[in-house]
Amino acid sequence: MSESQEASSPVAGIGGPAACVTKVELRVSCKSLLDRDTLNKSDPCVMLMVQAQGQWTELDRTEVIKSNLNPVFAKVLLLDYYFEEVQKLRFEVYDIHGTHSIGTRDDDFLGGVECTLGQIVAQKKMVKPLLLKYGKYAGKSTITIHAEEISGNNGYVELSFCAKKLDDKDLFSKSDPFLEIYRVNDDGTEQLVHRTEVIKNNLNPVWEPFKVSLISLCSCDEDRKLRCLVWDYDSRGKHDFIGEFYATFKEMQKVSGGNKVTWECVNPKYKLKKKNYKNSGLVILTDLKLHRLYSFLDYIMGGCQIHFTVAIDFTASNGDPRNSCSLHYINPYQPNEYLKALIAVGEICQDYDSDKRFSALGFGARIPPNYEVSHDFAINFNPDDDECEEIQGVVEAYQNCLPKIQLYGPTNVAPIINRIAKQAAGKEPIKDASRYHILLILTDGVVTDMADTREAIVRASYQPLSIIIVGVGNADFTDMQILDGDDGVLRSPKGEPVLRDIVQFVPFRDFKTASPAALAKCVLAEVPKQVVEYFSHKVIPPMCPVLDSTPNSIANTPD
Repeated sequence: MSESQEASSPVAGIGGPAACVTKVELRVSCKSLLDRDTLNKSDPCVMLMVQAQGQWTELDRTEVIKSNLNPVFAKVLLLDYYFEEVQKLRFEVYDIHGTHSIGTRDDDFLGGVECTLGQIVAQKKMVKPLLLKYGKYAGKSTITIHAEEISGNNGYVELSFCAKKLDDKDLFSKSDPFLEIYRVNDDGTEQLVHRTEVIKNNLNPVWEPFKVSLISLCSCDEDRKLRCLVWDYDSRGKHDFIGEFYATFKEMQKVSGGNKVTWECVNPKYKLKKKNYKNSGLVILTDLKLHRLYSFLDYIMGGCQIHFTVAIDFTASNGDPRNSCSLHYINPYQPNEYLKALIAVGEICQDYDSDKRFSALGFGARIPPNYEVSHDFAINFNPDDDECEEIQGVVEAYQNCLPKIQLYGPTNVAPIINRIAKQAAGKEPIKDASRYHILLILTDGVVTDMADTREAIVRASYQPLSIIIVGVGNADFTDMQILDGDDGVLRSPKGEPVLRDIVQFVPFRDFKTASPAALAKCVLAEVPKQVVEYFSHKVIPPMCPVLDSTPNSIANTPD
């Protein structure tokens, strides 16, 4: 068996890149739970809560495990996963008495923890200390949550079959055999998966290799029964039955290193009637090539880090920041549009970056000490380290930066795109799926350097980078739609097309009355597909996740 773990397989014409599969399974276990019972140990159960519109509601719960302070729950908790949304979860552990109802007394509560689904899938295995009310630790209690993606399409397989010494069903010539493979469904019905071509006048046929998706072949269940039938072709449609056998994809995968898998092709009627009957021939699987189609979660759960950079427009058209009409005005009671967009997108991206440090850049301003115009400067004024601690650090750097700069112009974004594309490219050729970059550009008007920007985007489309542009204010952004490839392929001034569509542009005003989550959902929805397209083109599979087997209480302690 040869397994082709090639992320390029989508590009090879088998239906395009794997879509982001949206089902995630969570498996839960606890250690060192508090013992609330007098005569025996606690009977724990974990309740999974989800937050929607500010309200916590129960989504599911595990089974109750009797008298156990270190339970490993068998029940799997199933959730829909959306990269573009902050999905807040709460796990609450209770000691159940008698019935399966959750007690309301404080002594029934063994601890809880809050997190996001994004944090869990980014770590794949997350260990957290359990907290009682008011943030008090529940002793040394911890909860461990494992995440696994349910793959709706995890690839396709190429199979090569032949047969030997098949029964001869024809009087004046040899049989004209063909092979059919049926998937046996859970309800016992059968679904035809593949029918080979007919090999004329041959009892030792070699059929052409064929490709089939794993979901078609076995519903991605390698132990599912496959019923395989061999027929002698008849031009009138009355094919003669030669024999059959049952197989599984698990058996098929034993093909490796020149080894073949052989099944006896049996006619049940002959077996009943003929004492010395052995078989009606042999069917042989000579080769199996497995091609994986990777999804966004395959890369994230494999350890791919999302590096987030924000670039902010400080041109004079924004208005004097000291004036309440300015787009950069700092209102103590509510954030301006720049901050709203930054926080909405940044809060999602931060779950996928382990060090929680983000680059924050500015363009279009005169900056100290010489007050020369810059189209690429760190808003913390540290050219050696433009990163800020978490999204709140970016917000503070932005607020501290405003009084120190002079808003000017023009609106040139090509320098920053080139800078981040160079960072994304790295010094060495990219060999693994360890990082991907997202650049968020916040601007109040149409870019001035459109030709250079188009050229920069075409160059950047070859790097692990997605670009999100949010138009702030009430300017006419019609020309900005050119950069978003939704209406056609973006080309450089010389006519070279982008390798991938990596730009998403939206005007903030379209979301003024909506929640910040709606903006984030819109601008980030394309990112999973863009990540898969990049690594697919580069023929780079996901990395293997490194799981820490010991709880890191310090690293996972909530603030």
